[in-house]
Amino acid sequence: MKKRSFLLLASLMLVLSVFLAACSGNDNASGDGKDKGKDKDTDNGTTEKGDDDNKAELDFPLAVSNDKEAMEDGEMTVALVADEPFEGTLSTVFYSVQYDAEIMEYFDEALLDVDGDYLITNEGAATYELSEDNKTLKLKIKDNVNWSDGEPVKTSDLLYSYQLLGHPDYVGDRYGFMIENIEGMPAYHEGKTKEISGIKIIDEKNMEFKFTEATPSILSGFWSNATPRHHVGDVMTGEVTMKDLESSDKIRVNPIGFGPYKVDKIVPGESILFSRNDDYWRGKPALKSIVQKVVSSATIVESMKNGDVDLATIPADQYLTVKDVDTLELLAKVDLSYTYIGFKQGKWDAKKKENITDPNAKMASKELRQAMWYAMDNATIGEKLYHGLRFPGTTLIIPVFESFHNKEIEGRPYDPEKAKELLEEAGFKDTDGDGIREDQNGEKLVINFASMSGGETAEPIAKAYMQNWADVGLKVELVDGRLHDINAFYDMVENDDPKIDIYQGAWGTGSDPDPSGTYGRTDSFNMTRWTSEKNDELLKQGTSEKAFDLEYRKKVYDEWQEYMFEEVPAIPTVYRYKLKGVNKRVVNYDIDPASETRLYEVGVSE
Repeated sequence: MKKRSFLLLASLMLVLSVFLAACSGNDNASGDGKDKGKDKDTDNGTTEKGDDDNKAELDFPLAVSNDKEAMEDGEMTVALVADEPFEGTLSTVFYSVQYDAEIMEYFDEALLDVDGDYLITNEGAATYELSEDNKTLKLKIKDNVNWSDGEPVKTSDLLYSYQLLGHPDYVGDRYGFMIENIEGMPAYHEGKTKEISGIKIIDEKNMEFKFTEATPSILSGFWSNATPRHHVGDVMTGEVTMKDLESSDKIRVNPIGFGPYKVDKIVPGESILFSRNDDYWRGKPALKSIVQKVVSSATIVESMKNGDVDLATIPADQYLTVKDVDTLELLAKVDLSYTYIGFKQGKWDAKKKENITDPNAKMASKELRQAMWYAMDNATIGEKLYHGLRFPGTTLIIPVFESFHNKEIEGRPYDPEKAKELLEEAGFKDTDGDGIREDQNGEKLVINFASMSGGETAEPIAKAYMQNWADVGLKVELVDGRLHDINAFYDMVENDDPKIDIYQGAWGTGSDPDPSGTYGRTDSFNMTRWTSEKNDELLKQGTSEKAFDLEYRKKVYDEWQEYMFEEVPAIPTVYRYKLKGVNKRVVNYDIDPASETRLYEVGVSE
């Protein structure tokens, strides 16, 4: 995920889970499901029913009500709701921004499909068999699965993704547990060998993967996104270098995939024109063409009212504006994401490829971090600024993962008196009587806060949190005195800019409940840089062979959530609903991950 964009509060989805397509939970555009995607309040939290007109109702539908037949050769316009140009790194190996994932889902997909529980199935472009010891996976590509240029998708194309992800010169963020778990991958990654011993090509349709550890993450996080070797160029033969590949026109200007549509034209940062892929392996797509274009968060509702856009993620702060528009339907469900405050506590060591925690970091006191959580009024923000479409986060495993979310942890409700008590006990006192607390050594304490611009709520939320902290005697200032655009923000956060002490971001979790991709020692997405041996141990247990036992895995993740609740390297501020606005002429569209409706079936009736 080195480009830019968490679902940041005014900001995700990473390693090795399956990114779910907008149409349903079954067409996936990325092999790894956790991405940085800018929030702009386009992904929202949860709610409860009530009489308050300012609150959303919980009973949003998951599918459009239009049950007519899709018209022949229909056309549709889809919005990328953004306040800046999209990046355009259109490769599942290299992209990091949610917007790019939203583009890719129309022209590319993973070889293995997923079901309503986000587990891989045999309903996609390939089938698989897992050995009894859960350490060998055999994959077979189905017939008539071709890239949009007519070339067949080969097992060597899937191998190529692994060769890129594990390459010693790979600088992306998707080299995580499930990639490293392939036998021989660590040696390949360290440049000790040119081959990955755990991947065997049998023929153009059949291949075999051997894993070092048997883990349940194989079923929810196996990477099955191929890379068209013949199109982008072969790093292994020296035809192209890793350094040049990410910026190649074959990725940014004329990418190809084997999804239902193909890219006809890209206006960089602004729009993409797709046309029907007549050779799509599932069948003829319903639409003749799709235009996907950037629309600002300030104008998206008006664009949908005017019929300029058929499909868009609606910013939660604009719910009241859009809820009574006659030409639209609103769909929503609790999203695979959460917003958070991250506490910077170290740096990323690019040579060692691991996070190095600084025990003397400004934010090293867990009591300070706990107190800052108690001081935050997340419930009011969810109710007033998001009309009930967000609700306070409690743990770092989201409620969508019902089997693993620890319901016993109630989070830290707004309690400024408790925050003050913790700060006093930890030695953060106002020693000079100016109303601002000094640090434990009696020195002036100023906490530098990075947050992103964009949307109507970005600035009010940042100011609300800063006031919350000021109310308990903590002086928190915006980095450079202002909010930063997405590119500047990520340059600073990813590169561990010493100006930043805390930052506001969000994660799209992907479909694998394993949190190691965002909190592991060797994962660059762990941008807090906080590590501990106990954290290492618990994360390892959660993906171990014993974790195939659901009760064992739940026990491990319950303990991990309790540990993270105590240590607070990050505060889960709010969970959210994702709100989709859909023109009533659209058919066969839903957001239910268990749906059998596919992206290629989405069409328009008039």
